[in-house]
Amino acid sequence: MPLSRGAPAVLPFLLAFLVGRGAGSSSHSLRYVYTSVSEPGQQEPQFFSVGYVDEQEFVSYDSKAKRRFPAVPWIRKVEEEDPEYWEQGSQLVWSAEQVFRMDLENVARYYNQSGGAHILQYMYGCELRKDGSKGGYDQLAYDGRDYISFDKETLTYTAADVPAQNTKRKWEAEPAIAQRNKAYLEDICIEWLQRYLDYGKETLLRTDKPEVKVTRKEDYDGMETLICRVGGFYPKDIDIDWTRDGEVWLQDVFHGLVSPNSDGTYYTWRSVKVDPKERERYKCHVEHDGLPNPVDVAWEEPDSNLGLIIGCVVGVLLLIAVMAGIAVYFKKSQDGYKAAAASDQGSNSSGTGTAVPI
Repeated sequence: MPLSRGAPAVLPFLLAFLVGRGAGSSSHSLRYVYTSVSEPGQQEPQFFSVGYVDEQEFVSYDSKAKRRFPAVPWIRKVEEEDPEYWEQGSQLVWSAEQVFRMDLENVARYYNQSGGAHILQYMYGCELRKDGSKGGYDQLAYDGRDYISFDKETLTYTAADVPAQNTKRKWEAEPAIAQRNKAYLEDICIEWLQRYLDYGKETLLRTDKPEVKVTRKEDYDGMETLICRVGGFYPKDIDIDWTRDGEVWLQDVFHGLVSPNSDGTYYTWRSVKVDPKERERYKCHVEHDGLPNPVDVAWEEPDSNLGLIIGCVVGVLLLIAVMAGIAVYFKKSQDGYKAAAASDQGSNSSGTGTAVPI
């Protein structure tokens, strides 16, 4: 989405064709993020470009090398069908980088800013949901805040504030741009998402079963918190609820973000504050593609360690007794040897010639 005078309103259409043209099955997404950063003392802003399929980085751009590179092995399969994939993609992202530099200057001018560090980010992509519907997004942010976004259903732009109205007026003066954006998000992007999913199906289309465990901690007010920890699952989409007597319970329920593990799986948690007397009424209900059926997990009293402790104590006592017996035995043997040695010496010295039994 250019804000520059030299290339008015072509960036969403230009960037949309930078290699990403994808599509997929249920609950999958293709997303690209472009970032331009200006810092005091730098002649030119830094530029970054990254592509994601289902939040897995699969391509990135090196502005120094002016090249786009694969981030995962499976994307190399595209070269068999499109030998020019990397060269064309690199050229297009490099062109976008030049436009972004001018865009960053223009937006700073809209806000009457003459210096300092600033950041312009552009994100666009598409998704296929579980119900078969398609989604798409195309938006810009400046210094970490919303700037302007495109609605493909209404073919309109939403400016976040007064300075962003400058961009909105530019883009609305070119209706064909909105039509091209819509076509990309609904068709071309979906087609490429499906293609990428086929290339990386061994990892992107796998399902890893979630591990569910409920723990508890006592609260200062006599209540307690049950915590449902869910980890090791893939894909990311998961439904977790606390239920009370089989019904979804929302009171005093808190949740964490779904976060990635180092092995590519995800983890998260849900907690609920309960009266200890009613603890058994609550269960953690989990639904995920890796589970053949939903699971309901309640908190369980940990197995008693008393038997183990007693067994260990008895074992230690027996060991001590055995060691003591061995020590006594060796001591007696040693004393007997010494006594026998003294007796032999005495008979020899007396010369009595007493016979020794044989």
